[in-house]
Amino acid sequence: MRSTWTDSRLDDLNNRVTEISNRLDALGNRVDGLQHTMVHGFIALIATMMTGFVGLAGLIITKL
Repeated sequence: MRSTWTDSRLDDLNNRVTEISNRLDALGNRVDGLQHTMVHGFIALIATMMTGFVGLAGLIITKL
């Protein structure tokens, strides 16, 4: 192995690290978007379930 790094090798390493950093940032943005969508879906699911429970409770109360 070489004991010294030339400028061109350092530049190549810098470019690779920058590329990996950009890919990780893009992946992080995709994960954030997915998390946002999942939270909205969870809220919609809870709202639907609560509406169903309230409707069922109303039906039971009116039949008594």
